[in-house]
Amino acid sequence: MKNKSLLKRDFNYQPHIYYPNYKSSILRAPHKDKITFPSTISEVSGPVFSKDIIGQNDNNLILNFSKNNKSPIGHKILVYGTVKDQFLKPVKGALIEIWQANASGKYMHPNDKTPTAIDPNFAGCGRYITETNGSYEFFTIQPGPYPYPNRGIEWRPMHIHFSIFGESFGQRLITQMYFEGDPLIKLCPMVNSIPDDKIRKSLISKLDVSRAVSHNILAYKFDIILRGINQTYFENRKEGL
Repeated sequence: MKNKSLLKRDFNYQPHIYYPNYKSSILRAPHKDKITFPSTISEVSGPVFSKDIIGQNDNNLILNFSKNNKSPIGHKILVYGTVKDQFLKPVKGALIEIWQANASGKYMHPNDKTPTAIDPNFAGCGRYITETNGSYEFFTIQPGPYPYPNRGIEWRPMHIHFSIFGESFGQRLITQMYFEGDPLIKLCPMVNSIPDDKIRKSLISKLDVSRAVSHNILAYKFDIILRGINQTYFENRKEGL
C-alpha cells in the first residue's frame, strides 16, 4: 500500500461528520479540533501477514461455521474483486476481513437485539489475503436488511463490512459494500451523509452473472481503490492511504 509518489488527496467529497438525519452522528461528531501525534515502531512496521494464517474455509462463510455440513439459510453468493492502489495497480498480500448479518438481518453478537433468529450455521465473518493480481473472493450468504432506531424506525440496506490491512497497523481501512438494485440504499442516512454521488456509487457492488458459480449462486463484483480521485470511501480514514 505504500508508494513514494502519492496523488493529491481530494477532500471535497468528505461526508458530513455532523449529520442530524443520522441520529448517532449528533453524539459521535467531534467538537474539538483534530490533533496529530507520531506513530510508534509497532504501528509502522507490522503486522506481516502470510497465507499461513489463512484456513481452508476462511473465505467461505457458507462452510466455515457450518454444523455437520448443514447449509446456512439464505441466498448463496460470491463476492469478488481486486484491491488496487491510486495508480490502479494491484495490491498483493493485503489482508481482507469481512463481517455481516445473516439472511434475516441479524449479527451473531449478544448486543444485536434485532427480533429475528440467529442462524446456528452462519457466523458471518471471514478473511482472505489478496493474490499477486490483487484479487480476492468470498463465498457467503446475501445479508438481509434490518431495522434500527433513527428518525423513528429506519432500515439499513443489505451490506457487508470490509476491513483492509496493509503493511502496518497504521494501514487499516474500513468500508461497507452495498448491493446493486437495493432500494434502501438511497434512503439510508449513513449513505446519504456522503455528499458526492460518485463516491456513494463506489460502495455499491455490481451484479455479475458471468461469474455465477452455478445456477443458484450469483456473483457481485466489488473493487477497492485505496487512494486518488477514484478511491473507495473508507469510514475510518476518508482520504484513504
